Amino acid sequence: MKAKIHPKYENTTITCACGNVIETRSTSRDIKVEICSACHPFFTGKQKLVDTAGRIERFRKKYNIKE
Repeated sequence: MKAKIHPKYENTTITCACGNVIETRSTSRDIKVEICSACHPFFTGKQKLVDTAGRIERFRKKYNIKE
């Protein structure tokens, strides 16, 4: 590798909107994320449906699906 052309690789913290803090190493400092493995539905097992303009409700009504 060439000298003095690579970014510095240092300790950093990743902070999630849920309050979870992860210590790791990166070329970026103090990373802020909206979702992490502690609050992501795939890892927690909780599914959250985001209904935009009533699309889910219209689908359920169209195909007569009850919750």
